[in-house]
Amino acid sequence: MQAITAIVRPEKVMTVQDALTAAGFNALTKWSVSGRGKEKGIKVGEVLYQEMSKFMLYIVVEDEDKDTVVDIIMENAKTGEQGNPGDGRIFVNPITESYTVSKQQKDLD
Repeated sequence: MQAITAIVRPEKVMTVQDALTAAGFNALTKWSVSGRGKEKGIKVGEVLYQEMSKFMLYIVVEDEDKDTVVDIIMENAKTGEQGNPGDGRIFVNPITESYTVSKQQKDLD
């Protein structure tokens, strides 16, 4: 299994979520975050915005679904034809174990 963590713009989060749901990936965790990328924020006129509001999505999928989910997020989180700085990041990490709390047991691979 793979854990996919995606940071996306607030105006794109529902587009991404709807696309994932349409492809059959219904389970995710979503929360509001703020931060900045390697650009250290953005300057609009004379105002420097050091932290921007974003949404973080956390999705666990089977290994064979990882590329599909990453592609869905990348396609739907991008702003404009070419994309823009601040459109987001995606991180993928392997899941070595998982447990179901209600059953009080380790999940099978």
